[in-house]
Amino acid sequence: MTVTDELAWLDAMQRLLARSHLWRPDQLAETVAVTMAGLGVTATVYVVDHEQRALRAMPVPDRDTPAPLPVDASVPGRVFALVRSIPATGPGEAARWWCPIVNGTDRMGAMDFLLPGGVDPQSKGLRERCEMLAGLVGHLITTCAPRGDYLHQVRRSQPMSPASELMWELLQPLTASRDELTLSAILEPCYDIGGDAYDYAIDGTLARMTILDGVGKGLRAGLGTAVALAAIRAARRAGKDLYGQARAADTALLAEFPDARFVTAFLSELHLDTGMLVYLNAGHPPPLLLRHGATASELTGGGRMPLGLDDPRNEISRRRLQRGDRLLLYSDGITEARDGAGRQFGRDRLVEIVEHHTAAGLPAPETLRRISHAVVEHQNGPPDDDATLLLAEWSPPAARRTVP
Repeated sequence: MTVTDELAWLDAMQRLLARSHLWRPDQLAETVAVTMAGLGVTATVYVVDHEQRALRAMPVPDRDTPAPLPVDASVPGRVFALVRSIPATGPGEAARWWCPIVNGTDRMGAMDFLLPGGVDPQSKGLRERCEMLAGLVGHLITTCAPRGDYLHQVRRSQPMSPASELMWELLQPLTASRDELTLSAILEPCYDIGGDAYDYAIDGTLARMTILDGVGKGLRAGLGTAVALAAIRAARRAGKDLYGQARAADTALLAEFPDARFVTAFLSELHLDTGMLVYLNAGHPPPLLLRHGATASELTGGGRMPLGLDDPRNEISRRRLQRGDRLLLYSDGITEARDGAGRQFGRDRLVEIVEHHTAAGLPAPETLRRISHAVVEHQNGPPDDDATLLLAEWSPPAARRTVP
């Protein structure tokens, strides 16, 4: 690209950013399209639906809106799944780039850049300019979404239950990475989750990971989990250790729910400078530690009663991890999912799928997406119970796979 081209792209991004301060969510796609048209580029923003099965185009006035594109059988789907840009030019077609849209490392969709005639898609710097613009759009989607309902509606293929609406507002992004660590999560059924939740925080050399499962179903279960999650966060941010966080959740649940509402949970801290994992298990399925292509062990220590049952035991366990290890936290809705004949999905199948997709070099969020879909397909329908996964990969290559 020439210096003039570079300056034109930088000017377009500056104008886009300047306009973003005051626009409505429904103006995002139109403003992007108009801005890029000034460069001779036809740009279309696609966001992934909540079930991560289709990419949905954001409508632009006076332009036909493309049909949704499948994640599992399309070039844009590969771009989203692999977090990799792909040129896509068929015989007689104009040149184009498809680029992933991420906010940080949280996958949000894909962007189509249809280039003007005579432009070589492999020209120096063009892919980087497209990726930079797509990255800016990812940040703008995140900052703009809370201003209205529009972006939430575009991503939905069906109505969301009150319990799901509550929980999604509380949860962290599905993926977060730093130089040597990737954390990724997924929940099903995404439109009707109840008591499952996850949480994480990465500060300095300490990564904290939590998974929760409230007793019961629907909004009642979700309310209990929301209280436990808020109590854990408040205690953690006040400097409390794992025991203090669990006891804070006990106190909050006992105060708010006289009907003995309880929440199973696994709370952990990974010290990235030493590899020491400190954990506490409040009645939750034991996580899996995967090492060198095999399951090293289940983490069975640190046991106590579920949160909300006033258990004063302080049994904190420790396990030293190695670089390259993967820690898989899951709820029982994964392993206990049953097919029509009553066969459970099972722990062995879960491990097999994780190992298969990791060996194939898939990013952590894509591995979890495929596991959750395998659980749904095993049941031939939506899960009977919430099914949640949280995968921690202590590996620089794993982190790099989540970056465009």
